[in-house]
Amino acid sequence: MAVRFLWKASVWFKKHKIAVLAVSCMGLLGTNLSYHVFPEQTFRLLHECWSEGQPAELSEKLCGVFQDVLQDTAVKSTGSYRAFAASSFHPMSAGIPWLPEGCLVGIPPNFDSTAEDKKGIVNHVVVINGKEVDWESSEGVALKEALTFSLKAQKFAIAREVVYLQSGSPLASAVVAPTCLAGTVVCGSALKLLLGLSRGPVILRGLCNLVTAMGGLLCYYVSSDAITHHLDCRADSKAARLSKDYASGGLEFYDKILSRNRIFRGLMGKEGMKMYAPSGNLFPRHWFRLKYTPYTYRRTLILNVLRELQASDGSA
Repeated sequence: MAVRFLWKASVWFKKHKIAVLAVSCMGLLGTNLSYHVFPEQTFRLLHECWSEGQPAELSEKLCGVFQDVLQDTAVKSTGSYRAFAASSFHPMSAGIPWLPEGCLVGIPPNFDSTAEDKKGIVNHVVVINGKEVDWESSEGVALKEALTFSLKAQKFAIAREVVYLQSGSPLASAVVAPTCLAGTVVCGSALKLLLGLSRGPVILRGLCNLVTAMGGLLCYYVSSDAITHHLDCRADSKAARLSKDYASGGLEFYDKILSRNRIFRGLMGKEGMKMYAPSGNLFPRHWFRLKYTPYTYRRTLILNVLRELQASDGSA
């Protein structure tokens, strides 16, 4: 019974192969974009910061900073970009500017803190390994310093998210999976034709399909990591090139992220050693994948941009 069902399914799949492939690719694209097409219903619900049972509101200061960044990045339709208080330690974003829902940029509460007043940090409870961080301990003081950003660093961090969305990066990232799926199916069919396996033994066709699928999966991993790396670096570079202040702010931003991660590494014990490298970079989840663009690489990229800007000002 099961064999007969599988045989019928195989015949049906061969007959409607193109339609199945098209639906699968569209499904993958839709799944990857759902986070950005409906940011209010997905992204915001996941990352919104709450205070006393209510969604936290951005301070007037941070709303003003956000509007300044939109102006500096030459955003044409400022109404398409909205900010909210996010439960994170650095800004995050989602959305596609030309869609009705627009874009959301999450700004963390620690951006309300200054060197003199750290209320945006100490007013929030941070729990690591089941223990609340003591802000008066040596680790707590160091963490407060790592979470306190100057206005320049805040502007850079927000600007890179705006530039990331402006450049259509979510769309570029979303098309990787369906493109690799379509490429895998086409390559598999071509390989079977080339080897004369279209009507060959089932076992050989199965082996050919398995090899093609593994190749497609490897291609997806490499392509996805490469696109992520390229989009991150492009956003960093464009934000840093807005001005020398943005570039120096970017340098501070990544210096403090690296410092924060090193502190987390010590506070989290064994888990921290698995998650963070001694440099402060994130360890890849799998040995064969990069997954995250190293913060040290991004810092070096911005340092080079800052030197270029300083050199061009010096020669002017």
